[in-house]
Amino acid sequence: MTWQRITEPVADLLPDLVSLRRDLHANPELAYEEHRTAGIVAQSLRMLGLAVHEGIGGTGVVGTLRAGRGTRSVGLRADMDALPMVELGRVAHASRTPGKHHGCGHDGHTSMLVGAARQLARSGIDGTVHFIFQPAEEGKGGARRMIDDGLFERFPCDSVYALHNWPDLPLGHAQTLPGAIMAAADRFDIVLRGRGGHAAQPHHTADAILAASHLVSQLHTIVARRIDPAESAVLSVTRIEGGHSHNVLPAEVRITGTVRSFNAASQDRIETAVRAMAQGVAVASGAEVEVDYDRYYPATVNSPGEAALALDAARAVGLQAQMAPRAAFTSEDFAFMLQRKPGAYLWLGQGRAEPGPDGERPLHHPCYDFNDDALALGVRWFCEVARRALVAA
Repeated sequence: MTWQRITEPVADLLPDLVSLRRDLHANPELAYEEHRTAGIVAQSLRMLGLAVHEGIGGTGVVGTLRAGRGTRSVGLRADMDALPMVELGRVAHASRTPGKHHGCGHDGHTSMLVGAARQLARSGIDGTVHFIFQPAEEGKGGARRMIDDGLFERFPCDSVYALHNWPDLPLGHAQTLPGAIMAAADRFDIVLRGRGGHAAQPHHTADAILAASHLVSQLHTIVARRIDPAESAVLSVTRIEGGHSHNVLPAEVRITGTVRSFNAASQDRIETAVRAMAQGVAVASGAEVEVDYDRYYPATVNSPGEAALALDAARAVGLQAQMAPRAAFTSEDFAFMLQRKPGAYLWLGQGRAEPGPDGERPLHHPCYDFNDDALALGVRWFCEVARRALVAA
């Protein structure tokens, strides 16, 4: 199918969607601060005649389109928040707010779902579509907040779907798979405390830095020696803080890291090992230890039937869709919605044919920018998914 045929049904929507996407990119908002973005979304949906509800889970918005006699309902979700990072890109629509950057493409996701609402409102459906615009995906659990605020009681959904732009895939391609497609995300914070003292007299105090050094080395053995080799997991220490002077042993050292895995058994085993190793190092060194372990996002697990529907819908609109070869170790709080409802999460390729001398900008890169050529593809996929889900048995 030619590029023109793929974009043709929504081509007239694209100029406004590109303008919207670039406006959102220039005005990024962090988790639970998406007031301007939510206001634009709500106004766009109201202009279509949809029933609109704001303030769900903080700054979330849901627009509902009902038509025909169909009794089924489907939820389509897009995330709205930006990242707390400095944008270094030089595009005309670069962030106007220092320290805030749409470095993950949520501006594109929001614009695609607005476009899908416009297309479905004018082309017609037989059933109910809930357009779910979610705040705070970037580590702040906006999906869980919306659910706790009665999302699925107020807006019943037989199934839910979402997508994420994927720079690793070429434009016009799409992938997903049944089962886990994104990893669970855990965070650990460990504090080791001695009394502090003179660096020339280490025998007078527990050396928190030495204890932390031993602990970091031990933590990195957990996946290799505590997890079944047939399973997949990763543990990374990402921050160590302690000390201010070359001749002072600090009284406290902090260690922070992340764990990614795909099932609860692996999570249990890793958390148990982290706590045991921390306690063991503390006993051996004479330090005190405090461990905070937070399982903040579960694995994103697609239900088989809905994963198949997502791929079929992608093929129907002209995308080269195939089963993903493996899950990703990145995480996604759409996982909370998939714990409550059948559904699927799709990777939508947006890799450019000519990415530039230093390659495609990956997600969370300071120069990342969403590829506007993917907008029509996302709009059409959302629409096709909705139509298929509303007639699914």
